[in-house]
Amino acid sequence: MVRLQLDPFLNELTSMFEHSTEKGSVWVTLKHSSDKSKVQRNKVVTVGKELEYKCLVRATDGKKNISTLVGTKEHQRFQASFATILKARMTSLKKREKKDKKKAADGDKKQQVPKKKAADCDKKQQRFQASYATILLGF
Repeated sequence: MVRLQLDPFLNELTSMFEHSTEKGSVWVTLKHSSDKSKVQRNKVVTVGKELEYKCLVRATDGKKNISTLVGTKEHQRFQASFATILKARMTSLKKREKKDKKKAADGDKKQQVPKKKAADCDKKQQRFQASYATILLGF
């Protein structure tokens, strides 16, 4: 996985989206990271220095993997650029179909549970919660 600076990462992400417009997908993941090993983090904590946490951003199209670290100082700029890229490249998403009001009302009537069954469900749920609490608390 190639770790890039912010601007080259955004450029590569844009090119990934362009290559996958007709066919394919791009996966983007965000993860909380300190970019230090566990041993180094423990040493920094014992010395008393503050540890700067960053956001690890990864992107892949199945063939190419890229990543970058975003610090707190450049977070606002990165977020604005990232949002612009996503808005521009998500044009192939299908719009959700809206239901007619009559059909939606008929569907709601069918989904309603009779009061008797709803009361039974509430009692069962209360019994389950009580038994679960006794298992957790050991009573």
